[in-house]
Amino acid sequence: MGKGYRTGRLGEEIKRIISSMLISGIKDPRLQDRMISVSAVEVTRDGSYATCYITVLGSPSESSEERDEKEKEILEGLNSARGLLRHEVSRSIKLRHTPELIFKIDNSMEYGRHISDIIEGLDIKDEDDDEE
Repeated sequence: MGKGYRTGRLGEEIKRIISSMLISGIKDPRLQDRMISVSAVEVTRDGSYATCYITVLGSPSESSEERDEKEKEILEGLNSARGLLRHEVSRSIKLRHTPELIFKIDNSMEYGRHISDIIEGLDIKDEDDDEE
């Protein structure tokens, strides 16, 4: 059975609210001056939980330890601001029950970059090179 359009719309609305709160509404020093993006929000079918996938943008020169430490700090900041974010969601969206927010780091961009590096490392000739 397909994913309902209502949960998809709710996820997009929660994503918009949390993104705007990250820009202007949260005064946590762990979250300020950081490039944080909400890449997706998945809402369970019954609407009781919303998993928010967070992408942390940083410089490519960072080591994996530095990046992991930064992600851990950002997750701690988001978890401490969970109540404020949930309150803002409930104030902006008229729901009978406001979903519990769960934050997870989205590593899909990093994984895509890793796969791209592997493909570039393969010694595969283009078809145009073969024809000439």
